Amino acid sequence: MARVRASEFQREFGRLRAVAHREAVIVTNHGRDDVVLLSAEEYQRLRSLDRRAMHVSELTDEELVALDAVEIPGEATLYNHEVS
Repeated sequence: MARVRASEFQREFGRLRAVAHREAVIVTNHGRDDVVLLSAEEYQRLRSLDRRAMHVSELTDEELVALDAVEIPGEATLYNHEVS
């Protein structure tokens, strides 16, 4: 990943835009990471990995069977009080 100061980013946007097609460009502000410039393709790839909440009725039969087969570890009983 490339890392540049905000002032350099402003001066060299064109060059850094090209760099962002190969790798993420982190822009810093006062020495701290502030924003990241990514290619649109990489952004869409990352967005596709987002998890989304869904209702149990949206699960396929195959997914329900897989969930039914999951073995719950014994230490999970520590959280039983949260269900009641």
